Amino acid sequence: MHPAFSVIFLTTLIGAGQGLFLALVTGQVYSLANLLEPQDNVRFYAFGSALALVLLVAGLFASFFHLGHPERAWRSAAKWRTSWLSREVIVLPLFMALVAAYALIHYQGWTRPLFSIKGVVDIDASLIIGVLAAVLAFVLYACTAMIYASLKFLQEWHSPLTVINFTLFGLASGFTLAAAFSAWVGVDLVGFFGAWAVGFTLLAAVTRFAALYRNKRIKHKSTLQTAIGVRHTTVRQKAQGFMGGSFNTREFFHGRGDGALKLIRLAFILLVFVVPVALLGVAWYTHSNWLPLLAFGAQYLGLLFERYYFFTEARHPQNLYYQSVY
Repeated sequence: MHPAFSVIFLTTLIGAGQGLFLALVTGQVYSLANLLEPQDNVRFYAFGSALALVLLVAGLFASFFHLGHPERAWRSAAKWRTSWLSREVIVLPLFMALVAAYALIHYQGWTRPLFSIKGVVDIDASLIIGVLAAVLAFVLYACTAMIYASLKFLQEWHSPLTVINFTLFGLASGFTLAAAFSAWVGVDLVGFFGAWAVGFTLLAAVTRFAALYRNKRIKHKSTLQTAIGVRHTTVRQKAQGFMGGSFNTREFFHGRGDGALKLIRLAFILLVFVVPVALLGVAWYTHSNWLPLLAFGAQYLGLLFERYYFFTEARHPQNLYYQSVY
């Protein structure tokens, strides 16, 4: 498939924003359980969730560049009963609204306990909103990934690993960003979020390598014979029917050689998995405040390469006719 940069930025930006918000809620829950020191409402939770909201807005803005008629974008929510894209379009603004409410509650200091559980855990409005938004974050991961995983004719994507990878990559980048944000504002949670980030990154490595292994060994159901309805075993294509380009050749094939794809795959393996884990480990050992920032920058750049490779990895059946010219 031809990678659309607008979609690449959409999925990576909102994924990191979701992950960052989930990291903030995780830190709040740990604080309520007296496993972490309470953090400043404005400097940490309000500004942190505002940063998550910026990423979500940036991702949403990027998606408009993929639309032929952006003014009709509202119509994309009409088919929510059958379309995962429509469900994503509905869930994303709901999630953004809850993130904004979470930021506002902490910024205004509206965190007085509403009730207490067994007199030990105080529940306030921010925690209720945070938990609801956390649930929506995972729903949004599923909706975004299922846009691709639900396509049966693209066998590289039609797998539970697609949903798992989208989720784990978002969590890994979000928690890495949480470690970087903690270092930037001077909050002593770099090690806490860094440990979570390393765990999610390693899990993402396992599942992504599993997907690479699976996709390399796929036996495609579509062949030259099925493409034209001829069962002869020695069918060979001599021409694609025209000499110029077309919508089919532009939108359903990436046009990159095997050498370029191997470099892209190596780049995302190093930048998503190896470099961030190493930098976060050194940051924990040296108490560095800038290495987590570098770790997130490297990992996000790697995610752009990974998502590009994700699209080029899918082999659209129509390419059997429009690209295979012997």
